[in-house]
Amino acid sequence: MRIKKEETVALFVDLQERLLPVIDQREEIVKRNVMLSEGLKILGVSRVFLHQYPKGLGEIAPEIKETAGDCVPFDKSSFSAMGDDAIAAEFERLRVGGVKNVIVTGVEAHICVLQSCIDLVAAGFQPVLVTDCIGSRTSLDKEIGIHRAVQESVLLTTAEAILFELCVEAGTDQFKAISKLIK
Repeated sequence: MRIKKEETVALFVDLQERLLPVIDQREEIVKRNVMLSEGLKILGVSRVFLHQYPKGLGEIAPEIKETAGDCVPFDKSSFSAMGDDAIAAEFERLRVGGVKNVIVTGVEAHICVLQSCIDLVAAGFQPVLVTDCIGSRTSLDKEIGIHRAVQESVLLTTAEAILFELCVEAGTDQFKAISKLIK
């Protein structure tokens, strides 16, 4: 199945300033999420940002927040994005507008990211999990989260792979801009 940008939205889950310091390989995860968000912005793919209990876990990490532009993050208290009425309503609006695929990234892979993916499948979406942009406190939890996601019919990809898949062809201005991001 080909992922098409006009049928796709991205979901950035809980990439927060007080949560990221305990995440395994956090520097690389932040770097990859910045690249992914910037690339999606170049491609015109809508992005939804979430944060869990911002009073305790802080705002979205500044490096990632800079890429969000005018996207206002949704607050959530449920582990799953779809457990919050406002977020579920936003995804229903997107579904009615033709969105089929949800690129999913964030932390923690085995909790909020996984539960969001499971509920997105139940809501009729195809989640596409960006494996180099997700993390957990331990590598085992991330690994198990990925295995469970596959069992739940979630597609796996990397940031570079999904950006070029959405770009479709070389030689365009979008391709050139994304190529610069990846280098």
